[in-house]
Amino acid sequence: MAFWLPIFVFAAAYAICKFLLLLIPSNVPSIDVDASDVWDDGNQTKENSFIYVPSRRQTDKVQCYEPATMKYLGYFPALKPDEVKERVAQARKAQKIWAKSTFKQRRQFLRILLKYIIEHQKLICEVSSRDTGKTMVDASLGEIMTTCEKITWLLSEGEKWLKTEHRSCGRSMLHKTAKVEFHPLGVIGAIVSWNYPFHNIFNPMLAAVFSGNSIVIKVSEHASWSGCFYLRIIQAALAAIGAPENLVEVITGFAETGEALVASVDKIIFVGSPGVGKMIMRNAADTLIPVTLELGGKDAFIVCEDVDVPHVAQIAVRGALQSSGQNCAGAERFYVHKDIYSSFVAEVVKIVKSVTAGPPLLGKYDMGAICMQEHSEKLQSLVNDALNKGAEIVGRGSVGHIGEGAVDQYFPPTVIVNVNHTMKLMQEEAFGPILPIMKFSSDEEAVKLANDSKYGLGCAVFSGSQCRAKAIASQLHCGIAAINDFASNYMCQSLPFGGVKDSGFGRFAGVEGLRACCLVKSVVEDRWWPLIKTKIPKPIQYPISENGFGFQESLVEALYGLNIWDRLRALVDVLKIISEKNHSPPKKGKKKTD
Repeated sequence: MAFWLPIFVFAAAYAICKFLLLLIPSNVPSIDVDASDVWDDGNQTKENSFIYVPSRRQTDKVQCYEPATMKYLGYFPALKPDEVKERVAQARKAQKIWAKSTFKQRRQFLRILLKYIIEHQKLICEVSSRDTGKTMVDASLGEIMTTCEKITWLLSEGEKWLKTEHRSCGRSMLHKTAKVEFHPLGVIGAIVSWNYPFHNIFNPMLAAVFSGNSIVIKVSEHASWSGCFYLRIIQAALAAIGAPENLVEVITGFAETGEALVASVDKIIFVGSPGVGKMIMRNAADTLIPVTLELGGKDAFIVCEDVDVPHVAQIAVRGALQSSGQNCAGAERFYVHKDIYSSFVAEVVKIVKSVTAGPPLLGKYDMGAICMQEHSEKLQSLVNDALNKGAEIVGRGSVGHIGEGAVDQYFPPTVIVNVNHTMKLMQEEAFGPILPIMKFSSDEEAVKLANDSKYGLGCAVFSGSQCRAKAIASQLHCGIAAINDFASNYMCQSLPFGGVKDSGFGRFAGVEGLRACCLVKSVVEDRWWPLIKTKIPKPIQYPISENGFGFQESLVEALYGLNIWDRLRALVDVLKIISEKNHSPPKKGKKKTD
């Protein structure tokens, strides 16, 4: 089963994408994107085939390499603040033109992208694999399917959620109409992580552009090579519909580049660590721009005793090893009922031992490399801390044939038992292929353990009783919950994505994420203009009459009183006051004379 599952998933993804291609209208043009410098045909030139030896010192260049082999890919400039401001200024000019575009034009842009993605899945996945070390199957699941789902959701519902929305006008404003308008904010800035280089660019870009904005995206220094290629796809699609140049920009660099971006845009979206997220908030306070933060996660995976153990174990391993241990909202804490603890652990160990890590483009491997340098050292440190406090390793996967220069880029999937919350492994975000499994005795204990975390991104709860699983999930303090599944929420692109606590705040994806790219403006106007206009009642016109407050008292009770008879009585009082001929102002005190 472990052998056939990836093949089945890849085949299903391919079939779905082919089906989506049939739904694209025939008048959607094709675009040409130069990919001659990113295809790995095995005949790399001498200059870009050597093993990269990383430097700990940041320079004016972002050096790029393949994590799986450590082969050098090239470099991109680390932009200085003035260069970033210039890119934002160009994007701002383009946005003023794009803001006048029609939804028809924006949908055509999406269709062109969708067509290209479906027809070039292998290219997109291979570029992602080379830059981050993930397998082709993981790239298809996390990059292609999620992005196609986002595009199709925007095509079917995007305009609906950005159209003017009429609201109730209330009792006192019956003669008015009330509505909400959604206008572009201007230039959106996005600082995105490396774990899904294709989707992390397309996700904020699609929402920003469809809502009439421009966007400048700073890609991670760990995934700049792929990000700059993916920009070519976007630019080609924009050119095909006659969109202004510089509407979408991808910039490269380090912290200085990101800080300059935050200082220049109208909104910032950040995907990354809590520490950097806090710095971005402080910088954004200088210009008081809105911020969306999607930060770390330590998702709980709860398994009750009434489940199909082999089925849930397979999902658990997928959740932990998602994207070659480069999880986005990955399962990092496993809580299993004591009655099935031993059998569940045994099943997980059996699956994990069948997993082999290795260079994903050089053979059949279940798991790829770790993207960031020295991250394997952090993972081993977390494991060592757990072992020193009484934990035990009960199963590990294997590592295939890898080059000597890339040994440190691999960490075999590891199953650990006898864990508790005093261990760093159960508290700190690992971002790696480790399955720490802890037992619980009651649903209340499971909820308490799951909530004992500074993170609150997502959770997954499994039970033979769906009502029981929902009851547990409803008590977990997090932004995303999956019932008898894991990470399925993100394939429902109508749903918002985000967390609480150290996992951040604000939402992207869904209606909430789309509208978060907008200036939300409330508008009130006369319903029957010019027949009925707003007129201030005589008793409260300046100078205010003696019965002005009495009028207000009666008006409030007539509108909001709880008893119908009291409201009618108050209405009669209002009419009496209005009908009085003389609304004399209050008498002023006589001026004293000597």
